[in-house]
Amino acid sequence: MSSKPSSVVDALATRQTPELILDEGRMLRNVDRLRAHLEPLGVTLRPHMKTAKSIEVARRVLTGGAGPATVSTLKEAEELFAAGVTDILYAVGIAPHRLPRVQALRAAGCDLSVVLDSLEQAEAVVAASANAPIPALLEIDCDGHRSGLKPRDPAIVEIGHALVRGGAHLRGVLTHAGESYTARSESELVAFAELERSAAVDAAGLLRQAGLPCPTVSVGSTPTAHYARNLDGVTEVRAGVYVFFDLVMAGIGVCQIEDIALSVSTTVIGHQPDKGWVIVDAGWMALSSDRGTASQAVNQFGGVVCDAAGKPYPDLLLIQANQEHGIVAVRPGSGARLPPLPVGTVLRILPVHACATAAQFDAYAVLPATGGPLQSWPRFRGW
Repeated sequence: MSSKPSSVVDALATRQTPELILDEGRMLRNVDRLRAHLEPLGVTLRPHMKTAKSIEVARRVLTGGAGPATVSTLKEAEELFAAGVTDILYAVGIAPHRLPRVQALRAAGCDLSVVLDSLEQAEAVVAASANAPIPALLEIDCDGHRSGLKPRDPAIVEIGHALVRGGAHLRGVLTHAGESYTARSESELVAFAELERSAAVDAAGLLRQAGLPCPTVSVGSTPTAHYARNLDGVTEVRAGVYVFFDLVMAGIGVCQIEDIALSVSTTVIGHQPDKGWVIVDAGWMALSSDRGTASQAVNQFGGVVCDAAGKPYPDLLLIQANQEHGIVAVRPGSGARLPPLPVGTVLRILPVHACATAAQFDAYAVLPATGGPLQSWPRFRGW
């Protein structure tokens, strides 16, 4: 832990619950781990800020605090730019109605690039580039997970030509191996990383063979970023949830439960002894209703329950959540015993999905890496 357990327990005992707790020491170790892995592979890390949505986190994650960065909303881009981040990739397919905000950010000095995968989007970007070119990357579908063009689709060249002829900037290609979240072994994770790399490199080759520019070849997801063994032809890697990790990532094998830097504090408010239930004041409004571990080898239900110092109880889970009530119980079929948890006991619950859980809160209560009293780091929300 970043602080002595007793000091953490004492601090949390006096605070309102539920509250989003961030262990800065764990976060910094997670950040350093990925940097150390990618450095010898010769690529730039472009952290994705969609999970953190925080300037204080960005200052600790981004190189020099100024970028490069990835965002999932223009709200994130606007907040980061106001804080001095100037190199930003908006990595969600561009909608035409958002282009005026893109133009405004670029006119103010932000090097903001957009992503697209259709001729219609390209035409909208070209129209918005009449006075000042907007840089765009073509999204490539490497695994059928979501959006994008197939790596050898002739439309890649057609769209590239449309952008260049129209006066926009063709900045490169981008892909995301979202299906890596289904991996269940190291060999599968390594294979997904190579699938991601080869798809982006193949698409970049199509553009270059057609005489089109492709300076950026961007790949990334938290699982593939950690298990990439060869990134030849890639210029940058994007990842986001690695900063905090969560139970989904632990279930995949990308991290250990002890690496998870986020938790939600909650207070015991009642008991149902005949059912083996402990009732707490954190429901799905605080933790989200994400059940991303349900298909994994170990189902963590709504989250792993820890004591106030952050130590997990054996097989104690949030097994059910209502809007503002959570139900804590021993894992079904487990031989573990329900610990004594009187009304008023403060617990911490590790999130299934860090992005969804963090999104419920306006701030982090931070356990500083150097010790000392809890700090408050604001989060921003919206689109």
